[in-house]
Amino acid sequence: MLDVGALITFVTVTETGSFSTAAQQLGQTPSGVSRTVSRLEKELGMTLMHRTTRRLDLTAEGAWLLERARRVLGELEDTEAQAAARRGHPAGLVRVNAATPTLDHLIAPLVADFLDQYPQVSLELTSGETYVDLIEEKVDVAIRIGILPDSSLNARLLGHSRIRVLAAPSYLERHGRPGKVADLAAHRLLGFTSPATLNTWPLSDGGHEGWAARPKVTVSSGETLRHLALEGAGIVSLSDFLTKADVAAGRLVPVLEQCALPWRQPVWAVFYKQEALAPRVAALVDFLAQRLSAVLETR
Repeated sequence: MLDVGALITFVTVTETGSFSTAAQQLGQTPSGVSRTVSRLEKELGMTLMHRTTRRLDLTAEGAWLLERARRVLGELEDTEAQAAARRGHPAGLVRVNAATPTLDHLIAPLVADFLDQYPQVSLELTSGETYVDLIEEKVDVAIRIGILPDSSLNARLLGHSRIRVLAAPSYLERHGRPGKVADLAAHRLLGFTSPATLNTWPLSDGGHEGWAARPKVTVSSGETLRHLALEGAGIVSLSDFLTKADVAAGRLVPVLEQCALPWRQPVWAVFYKQEALAPRVAALVDFLAQRLSAVLETR
C-alpha cells in the first residue's frame, strides 16, 4: 500500500519545484526528501521525474501520479474535516482568493471574529486582480464581484454594492464641481485598465443608461483608484464597499447625484460544483453571508 507521507512529499516537491524548498516546508532534509521520492519510484516501478542541477521535470508517469495523489490527499483532508464537523467542530485549511481591495475591505476585517468562532479552521488568503482556475490554484472559495462568466461554478450571493461617482473635496475646490454629465469632459477622470465595462459610469446622460468615461489615468486595482481619488487626483467611479467609510468621513463626496443611476454590483462566494461543500468551507461561506449583510445591500 502506498505511503500517504510519500505522496505528500512527492506533491510538495512537484509544486515547489525543488527538493530543498520542499524539505523546508515539510521540516525534513533535502536528502531525506530525495530518498522518499526514490523509494516511491522504486515501489511503483516507474520514473516520476527527471532531475537536473537546475530543474525538475515530471515524466508522463509523474504527471499521472500527481493528478491522482492530489485527489487522494484532498479526499483525506475532506474526510478529516467532515469527521471534525460531525463532532461539531469544522476544521482544516480554507484557501480563499479575491482581488486585493476585496480582501482588504470585505474579508480582512472579519478574519479575527471568524477564527474566534472556528478555532480549528485555518485560512490562506491569496490576492489577484484576474480570475484564477480554482482547481489548478487549489482555491476552496473565491470572492468575486460582478457578472460570473463561468457556468462550471457554483456561487452564493453575499449581497450587492452600490457604485457611485466620487471626488475628494480638495479636487473639487481646485477644479470646480461638474453640474451636468457633459461637464466631465473638462475634468480629470480616473478609471480601470480593464475590463472596459468598469469605465461605464452610473450616470444618465440624455436618456442613455450609463456614460462612457475616458480616464486620464487608468490602473488595475480599485484600491489604487481609491487612493488616487483621496489624494485629489481626479473624479472616480467606485463601489460602496471600497468607499463607504471615506464618504461617511467626508474624505470623498458624491458628484452629479442628480444624474446618478442606482447601479449595484453583486458580490459572490464562488466554488466548483460538488454535492456538498466541505464543512470548513461551508462555515466560512455561511459566516461571510451573515456578517457581510451589515456592509452590503442584501436586496
